[in-house]
Amino acid sequence: MENKQSSGTLFERSLKVAPGGVHSPVRAFKSVGGTPIFFARSEGAYLESVEGTRYIDFCQSFGPMILGHRDPDVKAAVADMLDTAWSMGACEPYSLELAEYLTSRVPFLEAVRFVSSGTEAVMSALRVARGATGRTKILKFDGCYHGHVDSMLVKAGSGLAGAVASDSAGVSDAQETLVAPLNDLAAMEKIFAERGKEIAAVILEPLPANFGLLVQTPEFIRALVEGARRHGILVIFDEVISGFRVHPQGMAGKLGIEPDLVTYGKVVGGGFPLGAFGGRKKYMDLVAPSGPVYQAGTLSANPISTRAGLATLRKAEKLGVIEILEKRTAKFAADLSARFAKAGADWTVSHMGSIFWIHPKVSAPIRSTRDFPANLRGDFPKFFHAAVKEGVYLAPSAFEVGFVSWAHSEEILAKALDALERAADVLKG
Repeated sequence: MENKQSSGTLFERSLKVAPGGVHSPVRAFKSVGGTPIFFARSEGAYLESVEGTRYIDFCQSFGPMILGHRDPDVKAAVADMLDTAWSMGACEPYSLELAEYLTSRVPFLEAVRFVSSGTEAVMSALRVARGATGRTKILKFDGCYHGHVDSMLVKAGSGLAGAVASDSAGVSDAQETLVAPLNDLAAMEKIFAERGKEIAAVILEPLPANFGLLVQTPEFIRALVEGARRHGILVIFDEVISGFRVHPQGMAGKLGIEPDLVTYGKVVGGGFPLGAFGGRKKYMDLVAPSGPVYQAGTLSANPISTRAGLATLRKAEKLGVIEILEKRTAKFAADLSARFAKAGADWTVSHMGSIFWIHPKVSAPIRSTRDFPANLRGDFPKFFHAAVKEGVYLAPSAFEVGFVSWAHSEEILAKALDALERAADVLKG
């Protein structure tokens, strides 16, 4: 592709043919201002714009690229598959291999069904929970994102589990969803006591990472799981982001807590469209054609995606990628926090596994939306654009996290630290 056009020109064209000029909202730079960058190429830890500028990329397609962009081993598996089959709409051995790999390594994952996205995985898991329990209500937590499923696009009103309002127009079934605050045991127990018999499932990101990085205490998550089970409520872990990134068995493995159902996406597809839901066989046997809970998809278990996912997971396992990246990210976060201090910026970096979040300093860990620093939303856009000028691309939102990949070598991370320290000049008090 010849880089003859500017991002600005391409965005003007895109505005004429796509809502807001984009195919996923955060790409529009609405929360940071300015014109989105159009990228022509990606490789390893880098993105290259249509203008030919290279950026160290910490967005990494919002998480799937744990090995970095266009990893050579994943590329080889995909190239082989391109010469073999694209989509068959029939039984094939490629998704079977990935299913066997996953179920052999995650103890509670006794059966799995592949879909095409994390949203589809969540939608299907909720349907299974309702089918298994005969109940209709779902309990979610404020600050956890579960894709654009209608019933999940809701937030709390003034109460805990009373009427809720949708975050999106066109959503009609918001009243089936109850919302509780994170890190609030008393509120959670109140909801269980008052509405427990109506709730089919509680769904939680065990590592909330779609609205900041809201690391929960193990005590809170254990109490949630125990309370749900006392009331016959299924527990669904949404591990679309954390699955196969923070631990070989996801946050479930890191915490030593087994949910009834789990949803995966991102890393499991190795950078290609793939999602999955699974769990105990007694629940998965309810899914068609074994049982009465219908789910289907023409492109489900696409062979290119499943080959890419298996190649990614096998390489990560062989090289100890997850464990090494956890240490690499911890050092990067500590070093970047020190660089902020050196630059006179009262900001810091939270992290878990290979995920990090840049935010203003606060006196206590940020565990819920109630803990957000007041200046986060207003100051981050300045830092984002300063980082871009220094050759570092972060996700274009104050509430999105960053990802360190296998391709982010110590040398590249050192360059990023220097660049982000210079960018931090705009954050000086």
